[in-house]
Amino acid sequence: MLQWASAIAHQVPLTVPQAFEKSLPFPPPKFHHLRHDSSVARRPQPIAQLLLRGHGHGHGRTTMHYILVSGGVISGVGKGIIASSTGLLLQSLGFRVSCIKIDPYVSVDAGLMAPAEHGECFVLGSGSEVDLDLGNYERYLSLSLSGDNNITTGKVYLDVISKERQGAYLGRTVQIVPHVVDCIKDWIKRVAHTSVDGSGEEPDVCIIELGGTVGDIESMPFLEALTQLRHEAGSSNFVTIMVSYVPVIHGEQKTKPTQHAVKSVRSHGLIPDVIACRCEKPLADSTVRKISLHCQVEMDQVVVVRDMPTIYQVPLLLREQKMVPLLLSRMSLSTESVPKPRVAKGDELWEAWRIAATAEHTATVNVALVGKYVSSPDAYMSVTKALEHSAMHLRLNLNLLWIDAEHLEPHFKTSEPETYQKAWDTLHSASGLIVPGGFGKRGVLGMMLASKWAREEKIPFLGVCLGFQVAVMQFARDHCSMAHADSEEFDKDTKEPVIVYMPELDREKMGGTMRLGLHETIFQQGSEWAKIRALYGGGESVKERHRHRYEVNPEFVERLTQAGIDFVGKDETGQRMEIFELKDHPYFVGTQFHAEYQSRVLHPSKPYLGFVAASAGRLDQVINP
Repeated sequence: MLQWASAIAHQVPLTVPQAFEKSLPFPPPKFHHLRHDSSVARRPQPIAQLLLRGHGHGHGRTTMHYILVSGGVISGVGKGIIASSTGLLLQSLGFRVSCIKIDPYVSVDAGLMAPAEHGECFVLGSGSEVDLDLGNYERYLSLSLSGDNNITTGKVYLDVISKERQGAYLGRTVQIVPHVVDCIKDWIKRVAHTSVDGSGEEPDVCIIELGGTVGDIESMPFLEALTQLRHEAGSSNFVTIMVSYVPVIHGEQKTKPTQHAVKSVRSHGLIPDVIACRCEKPLADSTVRKISLHCQVEMDQVVVVRDMPTIYQVPLLLREQKMVPLLLSRMSLSTESVPKPRVAKGDELWEAWRIAATAEHTATVNVALVGKYVSSPDAYMSVTKALEHSAMHLRLNLNLLWIDAEHLEPHFKTSEPETYQKAWDTLHSASGLIVPGGFGKRGVLGMMLASKWAREEKIPFLGVCLGFQVAVMQFARDHCSMAHADSEEFDKDTKEPVIVYMPELDREKMGGTMRLGLHETIFQQGSEWAKIRALYGGGESVKERHRHRYEVNPEFVERLTQAGIDFVGKDETGQRMEIFELKDHPYFVGTQFHAEYQSRVLHPSKPYLGFVAASAGRLDQVINP
């Protein structure tokens, strides 16, 4: 078959449309295959290339190794952390790793999902709005992923329907199998071979996390695609890790849910190579034996992932349970093929991670987070992780005080006086205040009053996106004689619009229309004094990720500056305010951008590091080490 296909490749360069044209009574429609990440057209490929593609692994490129992480019993038990930890273990051996998150929901992306329901919308450097698990991958593995690394049902169906409307399927009935399934497989194969670590080299391993739990109706096309992908790649190039929860009922560890989950996975054609059992406490040997027996796996294929003091110790736990040799033994991977410089770099990475994750911290820093979605901490995932990274770097325990912004507002003083008093008492106990991003008017007054307290009491403050804007609004009210300073987001008819809608943005469509992704901020002349500039190394500019529709009104900038707030960072045009800082304050900084999106476990975000250091009285040590 391969010889025949190769001969055709050299002698008969027919394309798929040309081949069908010979048997059709009319000319076939002209069409192009659309790329997933742009509108750039691709020409149809010769038949021989398509034939050869099925016999190689990765479209004629180097052999790709896949690790699928799926879930059973319930969702939300840590598939993302286990996937990220597995990637870190492979990186510590010198392998290059990429990650894909599959979200079976019909939404195209996470951009329009409510944070309180779905959790944080993570923004990539490209501007793609994706699931928060991609944030885990980037933080753990220091990767720069693209929107294509997050596959959703919405994206897949958009792609298939777009091709159908162009006539790409040549009159065939478009079906889940093969067309939707083939789209998923092709997407995975293409993205798996894309460099994401800045080296320009293809990854050795692609880790695929399937969201939800196996058996969900929306997951069926993805399960079929992954089953076929396993067959095409070969069992030695495809490992399945099934994450299952082992509950404890009346003191007894129950294995039946895991048994049923494994049975369900197998019924869909996937064979678990590793069963990662999530549990609060270590499993008894008898429990592990029971899972091994009834799930038909060896004892060493059952990995116990108990709760750890911090999630950063999960990679150490997996290594302790021999996850590395287990993976290598089931995949055609050998450390002997890894170049020595990469092995040495992997060793350095692991040692740095081990020290950071296990270091003893004696001092504690109390930081208050005043926000709108505090009932759902996942809504601030990147913010809390950036704070944790900074505290780890400074060898501090982080005590995060969650405060609902509404509870700080005057109307709560009369309606719920105890709640009001408790909120303010908690705020007053903090040595630092952070106000993160959000949308909508609810809680804004509470955020403004909190920023006023931090400014006047000389408490370290960091305002991010909406937090940046509310601090400017409150400053305008207090120091610029603008008693009604407001944002057009909350009052379209305000007479003092200190914050305005960005003029170039679409006011009708919501999805993907904000100012998104990586943009440059230029430090202004005369800003050499700024602590935030020193934290960034004293350079001329910095690039950070954005996600906003509103900005400081340029018409009020001069008035605000004269009153004492310095906009030390602006965009390339000089018209868009990006960073403010107060001179006579221990640390009062606001950023229009979301610096937390680029924070890494071993390399904390600079504004967050400065904020936590200032809250602990150690800012000088960070700026002048």
